[in-house]
Amino acid sequence: MKDALASLLLLLGAAFTFLAALGLVRLPDLFMRLQATTKASTLGVGALAMAVAVHFASGGISARAGLVVAFVFITAPAGAHAIARAAHRAGVPLWSRTLADELAEAKEREAAP
Repeated sequence: MKDALASLLLLLGAAFTFLAALGLVRLPDLFMRLQATTKASTLGVGALAMAVAVHFASGGISARAGLVVAFVFITAPAGAHAIARAAHRAGVPLWSRTLADELAEAKEREAAP
């Protein structure tokens, strides 16, 4: 049972990591690529670390895997947000079919008297 669960988690982690790589290649602009890679790779790394914890079933290894998952879940979205804000401020263009730029609209509202 333990091996089956570890194998399932490994396949799930590999699938999410593959989706992150696919999103990086296929999506049209930086902001969409950043969103896809951050969410999918975070879930992929989480599933892979949990597979390691299940496979080895040791308290120390499980604790380390849990800490890795917590670290990735906290830092990856925060890093992606900082990169996206910096790219927006630097003027990285949005995809031509993007419907709204809410950050630019919020800046315009703040600048208006």
